[in-house]
Amino acid sequence: MTKLSRITALALLAIIIFATLSPIQMRPHIAEANIERALAYVMLGLALALGFPNRLYQAVIFVVVTAGMLELLQIIDPGRHAHLADALVKAAAGILGIAVGQLFVGVRKGQG
Repeated sequence: MTKLSRITALALLAIIIFATLSPIQMRPHIAEANIERALAYVMLGLALALGFPNRLYQAVIFVVVTAGMLELLQIIDPGRHAHLADALVKAAAGILGIAVGQLFVGVRKGQG
């Protein structure tokens, strides 16, 4: 399960990078923007927590830095915009995903 979670985290990261930095018309749209942002980062955080169960702090730092850096990189594209509020939504959602993942890890350890 750890290996699959790591591969999933890498795939989600690639999708998030594409959606964040591609021209706005190429970005997939499935829901309201903040819901999409939050869902993507919750899933990334969950995959990181399951893939790296003993690296809680590193996972949190990774999610927060990724959210911030990708948001800042949007400054380069004239068709995109960078907002602190968007980065905060992404970082908080990623941390939530990590917390949920840690709960799953704890339950699994208790059963094993």
